[in-house]
Amino acid sequence: MALHPYDLFDIRSMLSDEERAVQDAVARFTDERVLPIIGDCFDQARFPHELVPEMASLGLLGSSLPEEYGCAGLNAVSYGLICQELERGDSGLRSFASVQSSLCMYPIFAYGTEDQRRRWLPDMAAGNVIGCFGLTEPHGGSDPANMKTHAKRDGDDWILNGAKMWITNGNLAHVAIVWAMTDDGIQGFLVEKDFAGFSAQEIHKKMSLRASVTSALFFDGVRVPEANRLPNVRGLKGPLGCLTQARYGITWGPIGAAIACLDEALKYTGERILFDRPVSANQAVQLKLADMARRITAAQLLSLQLGRLKDAGKMQPTQVSLAKWNNCRMAIDIAREARDLLGGAGITTEHCPIRHALNLESVITYEGTETVHQLVVGRELTGINAF
Repeated sequence: MALHPYDLFDIRSMLSDEERAVQDAVARFTDERVLPIIGDCFDQARFPHELVPEMASLGLLGSSLPEEYGCAGLNAVSYGLICQELERGDSGLRSFASVQSSLCMYPIFAYGTEDQRRRWLPDMAAGNVIGCFGLTEPHGGSDPANMKTHAKRDGDDWILNGAKMWITNGNLAHVAIVWAMTDDGIQGFLVEKDFAGFSAQEIHKKMSLRASVTSALFFDGVRVPEANRLPNVRGLKGPLGCLTQARYGITWGPIGAAIACLDEALKYTGERILFDRPVSANQAVQLKLADMARRITAAQLLSLQLGRLKDAGKMQPTQVSLAKWNNCRMAIDIAREARDLLGGAGITTEHCPIRHALNLESVITYEGTETVHQLVVGRELTGINAF
């Protein structure tokens, strides 16, 4: 039997029936609804809003949260497969689902009150309410402890001032999960779109994640009621806990982008004839294709084991850092190599490698740069913090 070119180690056989069903459903959605339009969306710098209700109907928003809140109650591996298949379409679409699920719905579930869960989660799972996550600041970057946004208690309310930068879904969002410094340490607040003094400004002229909405958020004396504070966490462990959830999904997403690029490279080099034979008949080309398959296989095994650890409650942040570092580097290298194999055709968005390569420039940077994750692993090995 011939091996599947994108699953050389038969990883699919290691999935449960439910996990395979989830992957198949999202793969069909990506093939039928995402791929026909996503190149044009990227060209036009347009997020495909029309896909959100369909994503919600498939249970892709907050998929790992309990069914009592209108969510699918899926395991971590299923969530990873969702991210993989969405990013096979485009990193922007996976980013939307990742922010909604891991950075917005998760903190409400993990750090919020029962009233907050009941108020927000069902509508967010249904796609009726979109969220964004406000942590990164204009001068903060990889040092979130250097936070300037602050909230001061004023009677039964809080007064919020500051700014956040590079916020996915910012101009789409009905509610922002905003992290701010208080006299009691860093705390999270649910800032609703219509609160006076809150504004979002979309960031344009992007060459990456063009089919995604990226914004700056501004808070000028925004009055936030105490009922909108997330009461069950203090300090950086709150936002960092959210980022661990999202980074886990990001370890899977780039696998999808890499598979899309390998698929295109295989087809193109198999069909194009140069010097009376297919381009793929050249040893140099086969070496490149084989290396792509090798790296994809290693990434698949890494993320699957990470998902099994997460489902067993044993996943550690350093393991997430290692997988994000490895898998993002794998995918961006493959996207660039696939672009090269396509020759001149590779620079157009009629083919996917250049789009994935540009998107992955953001994915390898956000939620911890490659260097940050390398230093996390280095700290684990040596016991010395080199940040």
